[in-house]
Amino acid sequence: MSKSIIKKTLYGTVVAVVAGLALVNAAASGGEATARSKLVLMAPAAPGGGWDGFARESQQALKSGGVVNNAQVVNVPGAGGTIGLSQFVQMHGRHDMLMVTGGVMVGAIELSDSESTFDDIVPIARLADDFAVLVVPAKSEFKTLDDFVKRWKENPGGTSISGGSLGSIDHLLTGLVAQKVGIDPIETNYIAYSGGGEALTSMLSGTTVGGMSGYNEVADQIESGSLRALAISSEERLPGVDIPTFKEQGVDASMANWRGVAAAPGITEEQKQEFVDIVSEYRQTEHWQGALERNSWTDSFMTGDEFEEFIDSEVAVTKDIVEGLGL
Repeated sequence: MSKSIIKKTLYGTVVAVVAGLALVNAAASGGEATARSKLVLMAPAAPGGGWDGFARESQQALKSGGVVNNAQVVNVPGAGGTIGLSQFVQMHGRHDMLMVTGGVMVGAIELSDSESTFDDIVPIARLADDFAVLVVPAKSEFKTLDDFVKRWKENPGGTSISGGSLGSIDHLLTGLVAQKVGIDPIETNYIAYSGGGEALTSMLSGTTVGGMSGYNEVADQIESGSLRALAISSEERLPGVDIPTFKEQGVDASMANWRGVAAAPGITEEQKQEFVDIVSEYRQTEHWQGALERNSWTDSFMTGDEFEEFIDSEVAVTKDIVEGLGL
């Protein structure tokens, strides 16, 4: 599938753009509002998704901890977050607004050839990571990652893997793992679905051999025994999660579905520091600590130059993977 086709698909709904912009303008019309008096969190996704959940957990942490007087979430869905991003870069100087961002947006920017990139916004903090797992049905002949990789190398095209949309963490991780085990990523047979439920149904029905999915999306099925997890994309095993990593099984692949926040362009250094302080405070709240546990998120707090360098490395790695996948 060419980038032009993907781009047309991603940007197909003009109504969503107009409606989203109206929502943002309405929420951000705070006049002399400051971040401490009224903070707007833009979730560049539809209600109910990962970024929306992250934004609303942040909202509750901000409120319960008394970090700000008022916190509001607005949703601007579409195109892996790049519609929200393109609108956010127009909010030049907005010092009472943050946008949720993360690993998914890195892939979406690359796939859509978005005119707006991370260079156009101000990274504030990385807050949490979750990870993807390679799973197969419990009845599958594949008992270990080695079993799966052996068959995959023998027949890449015949070893179908279901997962989220093109350019998602599931897709990028599939390409990275293929690359690391000696398979040309372009030969992989990745079947993209719009939702985790569809991908799971596809795999359980035998339409695909395996699946790449966020751990949270399939944790219940793994625990119940209907799915077998072969590997997880974290650097080290997660506490309380008995799934071996790709790395410990000899495949040098790790990838986090990281989530964080960024500010609009044009803010001052003082305003940027205020945002860092706000995020640092709500990260310490009881609600946020509970959110990490509830969602099986790993605390990956990072700000300043370290965070900006991390984003640069994520962009470089993603470009390499997307090119390898032929997208």
